[in-house]
Amino acid sequence: MTEPASFLGFPSAEQIGWFFSTYLLEQIEAARIDGRRYLLGCPTGRSPRPIYGAMADLLAAKPQDLSNLLLVMMDEYLVPDKNGFRYADEKNPWSCHHFVRAEMVDRWNQHLPQEYRVRDESIWFPDPKDPGEYDQRIAEAGGIDFFILASGATDGHVAFNPPGTSRDSETRIIALSEETRRDNLATFPAFGSLEAVPTHGISVGMTSITAARECVMVAYGQAKRLTLKRMLGASRYEPDWPATIITECRGGAIVSDSETLKSIGPIQRPTPTE
Repeated sequence: MTEPASFLGFPSAEQIGWFFSTYLLEQIEAARIDGRRYLLGCPTGRSPRPIYGAMADLLAAKPQDLSNLLLVMMDEYLVPDKNGFRYADEKNPWSCHHFVRAEMVDRWNQHLPQEYRVRDESIWFPDPKDPGEYDQRIAEAGGIDFFILASGATDGHVAFNPPGTSRDSETRIIALSEETRRDNLATFPAFGSLEAVPTHGISVGMTSITAARECVMVAYGQAKRLTLKRMLGASRYEPDWPATIITECRGGAIVSDSETLKSIGPIQRPTPTE
């Protein structure tokens, strides 16, 4: 039996942030009490910012031990080198390494004592020299507990997975589509021009995402109307719109704000099928 992904609507993006940051901090603490690491799958970009920002505010108000938190980052831009590819320089404000520091870890750790902080070795990125190792490393660590997902506005890409991505894809190096690069230029104006956006990236695949125990797809704001409509109308993974992978995630939920949902009009949601 295939169940459609659940839908959660909130009055605003800020409310999305508060709800999921509270939930995640509770889950991280429960894992710590059980003596377990908590693996959080993370994207960068606009969509998860309310969650990451609310976590920083909650931790400032009430410090919590995050030493068991392991951040499994989805992707990173790559640039050519003599041996193939390497990460883009983390000094670039648009790099994923820069994002995880500036908008996540540094803000979370700011008000925490040293022993409570997220450690450097607990921030994971796939290695362009050995992409396949990433999925193995995640599995050996117990698997991802919760995956925050976001979708490209114009082509439904997830991480750097473009339209046409196979359902059984794994972590790999990807040539970025022009639509993905244009979406990323809108996310990070610091690029300056489309020509400055790297043409390749390394990314988790669809099997990396669906292996997580819980997933939430965050899609709010008028730019996300099309992808929200596509996801809500899907009953299974549709390769031409990768964000529909949320329909095949355990504990999968699509999350948006009431204004965006209202703007897309009535949707015929799929019913469970054999």
